[in-house]
Amino acid sequence: MRDYLYNLATDKYRGILVFPLKSVLWVLSWIYGLALRILIWWRCRRPRQLGCKTISVGNITVGGTGKTSLVEFICRYLIDNGRKVAVLTRGYKKPRLASRKPRSAYETMGDEPYLLQKNLKNIVVIVDANRLQGARQARDYYGVDTVVLDDGFQQWGIKKDLDIVAIDATDPFGNRNMLPRGILREPLVALKRADIFVLTKTNLNPDCQDIRDYLAGINPGALVAEAAHQPIGCYELNREKEFLDLAILKGKPLALFSGIADPDSFENLILSLGGEPALVFRFGDHHHYTRRDTERIINASRSKGIGTVVTTEKDAVKLRQLYGEKPEARILVLRIALEITRNEEKFLARLLGL
Repeated sequence: MRDYLYNLATDKYRGILVFPLKSVLWVLSWIYGLALRILIWWRCRRPRQLGCKTISVGNITVGGTGKTSLVEFICRYLIDNGRKVAVLTRGYKKPRLASRKPRSAYETMGDEPYLLQKNLKNIVVIVDANRLQGARQARDYYGVDTVVLDDGFQQWGIKKDLDIVAIDATDPFGNRNMLPRGILREPLVALKRADIFVLTKTNLNPDCQDIRDYLAGINPGALVAEAAHQPIGCYELNREKEFLDLAILKGKPLALFSGIADPDSFENLILSLGGEPALVFRFGDHHHYTRRDTERIINASRSKGIGTVVTTEKDAVKLRQLYGEKPEARILVLRIALEITRNEEKFLARLLGL
């Protein structure tokens, strides 16, 4: 049902048979948009200060825009320039476990916050749906001078020093309708609040002039930077210190699986490296893997003579909970890093200018 509604919202399903349902979704979008405008007006009346420099990184659409990689890039740069940084996040879709069962770090935090904590050793990641409470903890207990709001564009009641919006260059605004008829979380006019736009995944869509022109029409004062998500290597599950060259993927039949919001980008990156996806398994975003899931992937791969299975780092943090130090098959994890490819100096200057 989730996939069906998403395909309706992105107009992958067309024709007269789906027109009545799309009409119902459009009415719901109108109601949602009206209620949202009232909520935004109410929350923005008295925005609250967090007591330290506040950088928001968010998006205006549902789905994967590469926001987590952008948060990591920003935090790494600020740390290298002497800032004490904390990431505030809500920890979306943490696994639900019985209260008596011991929880790992991933199960306590959620996959994306845990991945940030693992990749950035010198920052604090605070998981709390109440960002004000999380900011107080970061400031008073950890002594940070800068907080980065992960998924903060819809935090209307918080005063921000820098509002950064990540926009997927391969599908910036969907069909430009609000949820549930489209993929917009807010009306496009909300982009007037942004200070910086970062067009992500430009390596998969290099020609972004139309997007830049559109953003300039909405918010001419905002800086528009561009970024690419570049694969930098891979490693075997639970052997991440043994970095492998990406050439090992070239020309090989591969089985791919992922539980991310934009599986197309992962699969297209593998194709760009010369890999040959012979089997593809897609799970919902933040999917919590079970033994049955991985056994199905491994058995299907073996039946087709595929010796290499590849997944993302976000998925890998959950697989380690299943296999510990002894995975049952060779599972490679693709590591990706964000690189600013346009207006990097201006982007970094805005960060330090705070």
